[in-house]
Amino acid sequence: MFEQGVIRPPSEADSLLVRVTRNCPWNRCHICPAYKGKKFSKRSVEKVKKDIDMMAETYPLPFTSAFLQDADTLILPTGELVEIIGHIRKRFPRIHRITTYARAKSMKRKGPEEYRWLKEAGLTRIHTGMESGSARVLKLIQKGITPEDILQGGMRVVESGISLSEYIMPGVGGRDLSREHALETAKILNRVRPDFIRVRTLAIHPMSPIQKMVDEGTFQPMNDEEVVEEIRLLLENLDEMPSHFRCGDFSLNLLMQVDGRLDTHKKAMLEELDKYLALTRDQKRAYSLIQRSSPGMRPVGVVLDEEVTARVLEDVKALEAREVDGFNKYIRRLMTYQLPQPQTDCWS
Repeated sequence: MFEQGVIRPPSEADSLLVRVTRNCPWNRCHICPAYKGKKFSKRSVEKVKKDIDMMAETYPLPFTSAFLQDADTLILPTGELVEIIGHIRKRFPRIHRITTYARAKSMKRKGPEEYRWLKEAGLTRIHTGMESGSARVLKLIQKGITPEDILQGGMRVVESGISLSEYIMPGVGGRDLSREHALETAKILNRVRPDFIRVRTLAIHPMSPIQKMVDEGTFQPMNDEEVVEEIRLLLENLDEMPSHFRCGDFSLNLLMQVDGRLDTHKKAMLEELDKYLALTRDQKRAYSLIQRSSPGMRPVGVVLDEEVTARVLEDVKALEAREVDGFNKYIRRLMTYQLPQPQTDCWS
């Protein structure tokens, strides 16, 4: 049977999943559980092509898009990628979009001619997790990249004409680095000008080093209100460029309805954030509990109904009575249920 990896972007839900590498070549981030406990390896072109052949014989429905797994396909030699992409298009002739994950360092290592080659072969989009533009935040979470890596790698992709999705993580700097995280992230994004800025609010896996830092008091996790304030600061400092700012494709974002193009919808998105920030403390907590219990694109106006808020606040008070900061701890626990789980019982 053919291989498949454990995760893919939400936007690739209907894509053919082709495993080109196994797991992540870095795999030391304090925030990502998906590949922990597993070693990275490259798959041979021959094995990948055999998988593609088997998929072509197995799937009855024609695919129109494909996603190359796992965490960093661009680490492979360009010629091998071109051969794999060519075989996908041969066996699945209706596919018109082929995308992949990549780390910033691998993106930076590819030259303009290699990107031209990949684009001509059929690679249409690269997804990459920058998380933050702050050097201190990147070091804190052991991301293994620098702001310069993000900048150079991102600009090379954009200049090639291949679509670029940059993933950012509100809350990942904690309270201490929140402002720096927002401003430095906006600064890099304004220079890279990716096609998509995909928002991925931090959720802390209970096995992660970040959770240990929370327990030790060296990392101060942010509550939903603080994260929304951080997103507003970031959005306010982003240029009105032709980039799609996306909260709507990830259920860990509190305000999934903040979703649109920066050159046409920035004002409306700021207004949506302000609607939440204008709520009372009780209304904000009620909205958080409703949204975290059942994620979706839910207007903040739902908590303007006094009866709704009063009912939810009974649960909020019960959570607060359980332990110190009981409400926020419960919200963080709810968020962890949406994370991918390590493939083994250990984080390292």
